[in-house]
Amino acid sequence: MNERLRQQIDFLTILDREKQIERKTRLTDGNRYENDAEHAWHLAVSALILAEYANNDIDVFKTVKMLLFHDVVEIEAGDTYAYDTEGQKTQAERERKAADHLYSMLPDDQAQHFRELWDEFDHGNTPEARFARALDRFQPTMQNAAQDGNDWKARGVRLCPMLARNKETGKGSQILWDLSLNEWILPNVQAGNIIDDRVSNDDSFDCSSTHDKK
Repeated sequence: MNERLRQQIDFLTILDREKQIERKTRLTDGNRYENDAEHAWHLAVSALILAEYANNDIDVFKTVKMLLFHDVVEIEAGDTYAYDTEGQKTQAERERKAADHLYSMLPDDQAQHFRELWDEFDHGNTPEARFARALDRFQPTMQNAAQDGNDWKARGVRLCPMLARNKETGKGSQILWDLSLNEWILPNVQAGNIIDDRVSNDDSFDCSSTHDKK
């Protein structure tokens, strides 16, 4: 085979390892944890189905590509749980190094294209990236809610960090954020599956001392 095709096949061979990266989110039936490849596929399909709810007009194909490639770095960097504060201290550096190595395996034109898409997703500064990041928050919330919040309860997940992380959803889709908050998050707070750590201020509760409200 020629050099270009050899590089592409080598990358695809390494990409297969994404199927082995176990996430901390269970399938909706609660039977087992999903892997990164399943997560990326589910997000890509979600983009095709839910694109009409993006806050802005988006290039759907670009968004799908972004979602399919956004977690490739975890082949080398590993998955960092959303509320793992220690792991998050090194996450950005681990993922940057993995991106430098993995995307460089591709032919130059493809390496540049897909690395730029990964950077765009990471920075979240375009309509496509904001919607992709919204879905990346929306999907695990949907899956946890489908299991009656059992994983949230088992892990002692607190509301304020959850709101701080999931504010990304509203940046990409206010409609999906409103659904996520009102149909899934707050009912699980009421049910005791998510710890309500908001600060009491007279008759109101908020996270403003340490977190954004959304």
